[in-house]
Amino acid sequence: MKDYLLLLKTEPLFRRLSLIQTIAYFAAWFSNVAIYTLLIELEVNPGVIALTAALHFLPGVIQAPFSGPLIDRYRPKSLMLSLVMIEIFATLPLMLIEDVSQLWLLFILIFIRMGASSFYFTLEMSLLPRILDTTRLKMANEIHSVIWSFSYTVGMAMSGLVVYLVGVKTAFFLDAMLFVIALFLLKGLSFSVHKPKEHEGYWLMMRSSIDYLKREPLIKHLIVLHAFVGFTAFDALVALMVESYYAPAIATALAIGLLHSTRALGLVAGPILLGRWMNNRRLGYLLLFQGVAILVWALFLEDFILSLIISLFVGLATTTLWSYTYTLLQHHTDEHYYGRIVAYNDMVFLLTVALVSLLVGTLAELELPLTVITAVLGSGFFVGMGYYRWINRRYEIKEI
Repeated sequence: MKDYLLLLKTEPLFRRLSLIQTIAYFAAWFSNVAIYTLLIELEVNPGVIALTAALHFLPGVIQAPFSGPLIDRYRPKSLMLSLVMIEIFATLPLMLIEDVSQLWLLFILIFIRMGASSFYFTLEMSLLPRILDTTRLKMANEIHSVIWSFSYTVGMAMSGLVVYLVGVKTAFFLDAMLFVIALFLLKGLSFSVHKPKEHEGYWLMMRSSIDYLKREPLIKHLIVLHAFVGFTAFDALVALMVESYYAPAIATALAIGLLHSTRALGLVAGPILLGRWMNNRRLGYLLLFQGVAILVWALFLEDFILSLIISLFVGLATTTLWSYTYTLLQHHTDEHYYGRIVAYNDMVFLLTVALVSLLVGTLAELELPLTVITAVLGSGFFVGMGYYRWINRRYEIKEI
C-alpha cells in the first residue's frame, strides 16, 4: 500500500488522472443499477437484459480500429474533454425512458455513452506507458484496477440505495452531475506529455499496426490472454439471479447493488493482497483459482447470503488478472504502437464481454439453470490456464 501512495504522491499527472477516473467510474456504475432496475420493472425478457449488458461493451469493439490511430495522432487532453462531454449529454436523456416502447432510446444512449467511455479508457491506458516506467506502470495498472473496483463497490451500493429510495431518474441525474465534476477537473489539468509525432496517414497507420502484429505474434496471444478476464462479465447474470431467486425476499435495486458491491470488495482487495506475489509463473495458478471460485459460486446461487459471501472470493483474483495481463501487453509493445495496440486489446476484450453477456441471455432463454450458466463461465478460466501454459512454452515472456 505504501508503494501505491508513494506513486500517487510523486506523479502529479497520474494522481489527477486517477481522481478524474475515480469520479468517471463512480458515475458509470452509479447508473448501472438504475438501468437494470428499470428493465426489471418494465418486465422485459432475459434476452433484452442480456442485449443491454452487451451494448455496454459493443461500442468499444466497433470503434477500436478507428480510435487507436486517433490516439496516436492527437493531443490527449482535447480528446478526453470531448469524450466526457459526450457522456454527459448521453446520460441526461435516460431520465425520459418510462415505457417498453422507449427501449430503442435506451439502447442508443447506452451505445453512445459507453462508446465515449471505452474510448476514454483506451486513451488513458495508452497514455500511462508514456508517462511511467515499467515498474511504476505495473503499480499504476493495479491502482487503476483498485479505483475501478472501489468505484464499483461504492457506486453499486449507493446506487442501489438511491434507486430504492428515490427512483431511477434521480440516479441518472446524479450520474450526469458526477461527469460534470470530472469535466471541470480535466479542464484544469496541465499535461506534460507532448503530442505524438505521428506523420503517417490514417489508413497507413492502421496498416502498419496490422503488420506489427504479424511481426510480433506474442502481442496477439497476450491480447487473447487478457480477453479471458471477460468471462467475469456478470451484469446480465446478476440481474437474472435477482429476478429468479431473490426478488420475492429483497428489493430488486438493493439485491443488485449488494451482489455487485460485495464482489467488488474482493476486486479491491485482490491487487493489495496479490500484487507483490504475482509473477509470470504464478499467473496460471491465479487463472485456476478464478475458475474454481466461480464454480463454487454456481453451487450456492439460490442462497442469497452464501452467494454474497462467495462472490467476495470470486472477485479476489479478477482485478489482479486484469492488471497483470494488461501490463504484460504494455511491457511487450513498442511505444510507437501504444494507442493502436491498446485499442485492439480493448476491442477483443470488450467483444469477449459482449459475447459472454449474450451467451448468458441465450442460455437463459433456452431455460438452462443459472447454476449451469455460471459454471460455463467459470470453465472458461480453465481454458485460459491451458492457453497461458501453451504461450509460455512457445514464447519468451519477459518478467515485469
